[in-house]
Amino acid sequence: MLAQLLWVVLLALVLVLLSVAPGLRRNYPYVWWCLLGYPTTAVRVRVTWRRLTTNLGLAVAKRPGRALLGDLVVRGDPLKPVPPRLGAPKLRRGGLDVRVRLHPGQVPEHFQSAVEALTHSWRVHAVRLVADERGFVTLSALAWDPLLSPVMPYQLKQRVLRAVVGLLEDGRAWVIDFRRAPHWLIVGATRSGKSTLIASLVKELAPQRVALFGIDLKGGMELSLFEDRLSALAATRAEAAHLLAELVAETEARMQLCRSVGARSIWDLPVKLRKLPVVVIVDEVAELYLMATREDKAEVGEISTNLLRLAQLGAALGVHLVIAGQRVGSDLGPGVTALRAQLAGRVCHRVSDPGTAEMALGDLNKDALEAAQRITLAEQGVAITVDTDGRWTRARSVHVTPDQARRAARKHARLAPAWPGLHTADEPTEGVYL
Repeated sequence: MLAQLLWVVLLALVLVLLSVAPGLRRNYPYVWWCLLGYPTTAVRVRVTWRRLTTNLGLAVAKRPGRALLGDLVVRGDPLKPVPPRLGAPKLRRGGLDVRVRLHPGQVPEHFQSAVEALTHSWRVHAVRLVADERGFVTLSALAWDPLLSPVMPYQLKQRVLRAVVGLLEDGRAWVIDFRRAPHWLIVGATRSGKSTLIASLVKELAPQRVALFGIDLKGGMELSLFEDRLSALAATRAEAAHLLAELVAETEARMQLCRSVGARSIWDLPVKLRKLPVVVIVDEVAELYLMATREDKAEVGEISTNLLRLAQLGAALGVHLVIAGQRVGSDLGPGVTALRAQLAGRVCHRVSDPGTAEMALGDLNKDALEAAQRITLAEQGVAITVDTDGRWTRARSVHVTPDQARRAARKHARLAPAWPGLHTADEPTEGVYL
């Protein structure tokens, strides 16, 4: 009697879950995935694995597919091929991970060619392959496209110079980490999502003990949203040249400090001597390199030299660059190409000309370049990003409205250290110096 009652209760729970499943999937997709989507997919992975690997040629027989018959060698299909060993499917946010042990002689490329078949068989949005250990691959199944409406993942702890700005196509957090990739290049055409990414980046850096500087030669229209949090905002090329010269002087002072203490970076300095990290955001970098008259040539040369010096010296000294622009090509001069070589982090949104995509990704990965050129007008905010590990992936930043950016800047304005370089003698310079 008790067993029958348990079966009735279990059946009732299943019926209730099935009845509310459409609403859960539409309004609470992560709850739906944990309760129904993941168990169903995990069972499907287990049930279809042997047949899939056999049909795709990934299963290997213990005995060879040929035998000696008298003086003849007879070849045929091996009987009872053994599929690669499949680990337990592990639940993850919006998907699952399953680890596969490779047969001797197999390489990750064999499975890479089968991900499309796995996607259809498991009835998921996509399957991604990661080869992070010799002899094993990890298959990551995504229940839906995380780039359709990215949501900022919850962070237990925030680290300095680390900003979660959106989601990657495999559902993981999109992180811009300046300790890992000291300098970044961000390109994208108008309304491609470049400004939204910068807004998301500044919003994440605003509550951190970091000094932020801005260079925006469009009259400061873009970066003025964050002016309360910026220590200085250069809106003209003359101001930009002055600010960059001062930052180079600051970098040289830090270099002398590290040398006097015997430290190789500011992170090796004693806490009392350690300087605040600096992040310089340059919007529309092409404006810095445009020359209309002969007098502009000297100013552009000085700016180019100082930007390159900051890129070369800043990584160990806590000075980091974010170079952004709609058009960044080799036609701007050799200074831009030399600067590009120092920018390890790359982000390419939809661009209007192939030269900009080539400048951002062409020297790293041809496949990434082709993927960036396939981004459509409808995919606003979608970008191709490459980190120091050389891997590229599609990503999308979390949408940050101008009001949200402005409120974040005002809320944390007290954390902006005073920088007297662009202030007149009559203006107050409250705060702390670097």
